[in-house]
Amino acid sequence: MNHPLGLSLVDGWLPATFQVLVVGVLLVVIGRRTGAFWARRFPVCLAVGVVVAVGSLLAFDDSGMASEHAPALLWAWVGVTAAAAALAVLGWGAVRWWRRVLSVAAVPLCVLCVGLVVNEWVGYVPSVDEAVAQVSAAAVPHQVGAGVLPELRNTVAPTDDGRVVEVTIPDTVSGFRHRTEYVYLPPAWFAGPTPPALPALIMIGGEFNTPVDWLRIGGAQATVDAYAHAHGGVAPILVFVDAGGAFATDTECVDGPRGRSASHLVDDVRPYVVDRFGASADPRQWGVAGFSMGGTCALDLAVMHPELFDTFEDIAGDAGPEVGSKAETIARLYGGDAAAWARFDPVTVLDGHARYADTAGWFENNSAADADVSSTPGSVVHGVPGGVTGSPARQARQLCALAGVDGITCSTQTRPGSHTWKFAAVAFTDALPWLADRVLHPGAYQPPPPSVDRPAPPHAGRAHTAHARSVPVRAAALRAVPPAPAARHAGPVVRPT
Repeated sequence: MNHPLGLSLVDGWLPATFQVLVVGVLLVVIGRRTGAFWARRFPVCLAVGVVVAVGSLLAFDDSGMASEHAPALLWAWVGVTAAAAALAVLGWGAVRWWRRVLSVAAVPLCVLCVGLVVNEWVGYVPSVDEAVAQVSAAAVPHQVGAGVLPELRNTVAPTDDGRVVEVTIPDTVSGFRHRTEYVYLPPAWFAGPTPPALPALIMIGGEFNTPVDWLRIGGAQATVDAYAHAHGGVAPILVFVDAGGAFATDTECVDGPRGRSASHLVDDVRPYVVDRFGASADPRQWGVAGFSMGGTCALDLAVMHPELFDTFEDIAGDAGPEVGSKAETIARLYGGDAAAWARFDPVTVLDGHARYADTAGWFENNSAADADVSSTPGSVVHGVPGGVTGSPARQARQLCALAGVDGITCSTQTRPGSHTWKFAAVAFTDALPWLADRVLHPGAYQPPPPSVDRPAPPHAGRAHTAHARSVPVRAAALRAVPPAPAARHAGPVVRPT
């Protein structure tokens, strides 16, 4: 993605330069002080910084808010922020007025540094202009009000871009409190006196998200418009859902103390889109695509509800819903209900499910996640004896092998990149032609492309002879998954990043 004036917030010169300047401001604030300050007050400021940094680190790790450790630089800036606040108070006396003003200003500057490091870690806001759009809640391109949709019938040409509309989907069944959601309507939706029964894809973001993220920073709108332009205006309806209910609420799309997210997606969203926008109700014409937490959700919805969703793309998701170790996940996501964990664990679901008739999936991971590491002590182990473990990319290969035992056609792709929205945008661009062909042409055989790091598995056909469904077969499938290869290459569709 190009950023005006090179003002990237994830990999450009701006974040590092800003942090260096803030360090300079802090040095000026400290400046020359009395011996008593250095002996008594400055050590207190340092102690406050260390205590806050270590306490924040421990609290964050215990909260289960993220499935991976935050960078050390984040906790360094958290500590510096706390120390700067202490310095503004304890160092107020015996300095000139301008230094007092600067000491107060240094605190929000340090907070901005914390935000920059968090953003570099998660890749949430790629550029300054995207940050402005997020803060101002600016409309996305071609966003229209729901009231003007009837006026647009037969006015959107096949070569035009689609339209995006805000929706407030009732939570009648789930009771799940959620934010405004969005629906993309391709040009074909506006043709004729009534909307055609188009297929639909549910789009789910990561654990730190807003429903509009796939549109603002995930590039989904430009990607699907390009597909529609190349196919006479025909493309799936995209539904950008709120699976979290709040920006930092990690529901993992399950039903539990954090909300009945799964019920919202299954019982609120899907019927609403069928009823309000005339989407097809055929499960073969419904799919789910998601990034990070959303990737886990996509896999889970597809294996739990093949009667509703026939196709999925899992972009850098986990092997199943998790917010820490298995015990921590059961406590945090399910209120201590181990049976609920089993109901939402994809591998456990696969083990108890009848053979899938038509489900297919696409796993895509970044090369940074493909270090072939063993699971850490206490980490979640999903499903059968031995479990699905290792790096995210290896987990995807294991999941694909296990899914194949139950008749799910799947493919694993790995391309250069890291766990950011930039990678998610490319991964969705890779998969959309296949996703769209699957849901637009139900009944036609549309297998995913062969995996990039190993030969296509023997279960690549829908009419393949049934496998015996047993733990030994599953354990053998896991053992058959090779470790990550030494060299990596891009996915089958290579596009500029």
